[in-house]
Amino acid sequence: MKMFSVSHKTAFVVDHCPYMAESSRQQVECDVLTKSRGQGMIPLAPVSKSLWTCAVECSMEYCRILYDVYPLKKLINYIVSDSEFHILNSWRQEDQSTHELMSALAAVGPPNPQEDPECCSVLHGLVAAVESLCKITEYQHEARTTLMDTADRVANRGRIICLTNAKSDTHVRMLEDCVQETILEQNKMAAGSDRLMPIQQCELVLVHIFPQGEDTLVSDRPKKEVSSLLTSQVHSVRAGRHLATKLNILVQQHFDLASTTITNIPMKVRLLSSEEQHANTSANYDVELLHHRDAHLEFFKSGEVLRINNNLGLAIKPLHGLKETVTLKWCTPRTNSVELHYCTGAYRISPTDVNSRPSSCLTNFLLNGRSVLLEQPRKSGSKVISHMLSSHGGEIFLHVLNSTRSTLEDPPSISEGCGGRVTDYRITDFGEFMRENRLTPVPESPDTEASGKPPAERAKAQLERYTRYWPMIISQTTIFNMQAVVPLANLIVKESLSEEDLLTCQKTVYNLVDMERKNDPLPISTVGSRGKGPKRDEQYRIMWNELETLVKTHVAGSERHQRVLDCIIACRSKPPEEEERKKRGRKREDKEDKAEKNINKDSEDKSWQESERLKGALERGKEEQGESEVIKDSPDSPEPLNKKPRLEEIQLPEKAKGPVSLLTMWTNRITVANSRKHQEFAGRISSVNNKAELYQHLKDENGMDLHENGKATR
Repeated sequence: MKMFSVSHKTAFVVDHCPYMAESSRQQVECDVLTKSRGQGMIPLAPVSKSLWTCAVECSMEYCRILYDVYPLKKLINYIVSDSEFHILNSWRQEDQSTHELMSALAAVGPPNPQEDPECCSVLHGLVAAVESLCKITEYQHEARTTLMDTADRVANRGRIICLTNAKSDTHVRMLEDCVQETILEQNKMAAGSDRLMPIQQCELVLVHIFPQGEDTLVSDRPKKEVSSLLTSQVHSVRAGRHLATKLNILVQQHFDLASTTITNIPMKVRLLSSEEQHANTSANYDVELLHHRDAHLEFFKSGEVLRINNNLGLAIKPLHGLKETVTLKWCTPRTNSVELHYCTGAYRISPTDVNSRPSSCLTNFLLNGRSVLLEQPRKSGSKVISHMLSSHGGEIFLHVLNSTRSTLEDPPSISEGCGGRVTDYRITDFGEFMRENRLTPVPESPDTEASGKPPAERAKAQLERYTRYWPMIISQTTIFNMQAVVPLANLIVKESLSEEDLLTCQKTVYNLVDMERKNDPLPISTVGSRGKGPKRDEQYRIMWNELETLVKTHVAGSERHQRVLDCIIACRSKPPEEEERKKRGRKREDKEDKAEKNINKDSEDKSWQESERLKGALERGKEEQGESEVIKDSPDSPEPLNKKPRLEEIQLPEKAKGPVSLLTMWTNRITVANSRKHQEFAGRISSVNNKAELYQHLKDENGMDLHENGKATR
């Protein structure tokens, strides 16, 4: 890892040629006290700043924000270019302040419009900027001294920001070529010097400034790689507030800053004595602050969700239509620091508009020892306090409060994941995974060097292969819950397969085909599904899909991996007639299931109706039994006509024989009732095979046996 990024050294080159004295044509009103001005007084005429003044003010704002957020290790070298270059400060830390730069700029003064423009050029400043980047800073020298054995880790990279008024795109390309040639020359000189370092990377940011109301002669261009040492980008900006906004965006991009707007800040408004009727009124103000992006790290992790859905109620909105800002709401300030929440980070802040009255009141309020809590604006629910503003040692910090789980508490349970409480993690499999991927120290030897890759690289490659497809939850996988798939799953992650490994994988696939033929059940999870889960065919389809996904992630390893995938595709593809047969079988099973459900429902209804009928018949039988005990008739006398048969005499079918119709029950009842109305005919009682026998006593008297034709035989 190279030390010292491009943002370590920034060289500002501001054009001081006569054409920079031209007016920006943005008028500034000086007489704003219109109501307090007496009669007869002539109002002051508006003024406009020059291009030089706009460039100096905006570049100073760039430096102020940088020094506020990064007081150390972020250095600026300010250079003014006209007929020659003027270096206003050095890379030393004590020269890094806006006070030093403003004093030096005051000594330089505004550009002279009467000076010969042919003698002035911004090229002098660009050449001086490249030479300045080759100089070693105090931090680079300290790092090189500390890392004597690995001094090559100390990189020399930097950025050049040039504020000028270019003539055309051709002029811009000429400036880029000049910087490129100067870098090559300086690198040759620095190669044999101990006080200089060759430039390894340089970023050139050209900002073309032109007056308002005119058309630009230079077109914008995004970052372009001119060579391996130089990248360039061009911004064409109108002077005035547009230039200030552009440099504000650039400082955020160059130093990884973010914007936060604090809303609903209560502030007392004290107006002039002529308007005492409106004095001491209160209003709410907004103040924009810049700070390091890590203060909103949790927000930017799910930035698209917050921008589109706004699920958390956090407002990330464009500011002035050019950049984004995170909106946080002012809370009632706390005076006692003991009551404040613990924080997980503190970052310096810098107001965007430091001279505005709301920013001044907020900074004075915080510098007096007060602290302010900031909450996320939410559409519903309780408020969430996520940040805090407080000062330490005369500097204001934005503290990040942990609004979820405290870092001082016990570590969270493994069953508490980001998606809620999950209890079916593959904990045992993960332990086995860690054992298979343990790192051990390997001594350097010719064998390890001859293998091609260092041991660390081989370990990373193995870890990458093992994690290409590795479900974390048991309910999200099928094949990793099957013992039959273990041989294939352990072998397919290897970098190369032997012929024996290929046969083992194919044998595993054939075993799965045999399981499907036998219709064996699979360990399919039913979490979140109703009923018994998917049917058997669906279970095997899920299993084959997951197995194919696992093998496809490793198919680029070797030819044998592809043969395993071909085997799976061939085994899971069935003939059309078998598929049609299975479809018919599934349809028949569905029909049988529906019919069985209907039969069960009808039998339940009929059994309930039969039980109700039996209950009524039992009650009637008890009443008739009471009447029969009172009226005792002789056995020869017929029963009364209105005598009803008792329940015991009705032959009810058994439940095992199935349901009995109402007609059958009624016929049985009528038959029993009719049998009690008269004495049965004697011939019918002694009949054989439903035929009555005539002349029963004739055989006994005469000893003759009569046949059906009436003839007697002895």
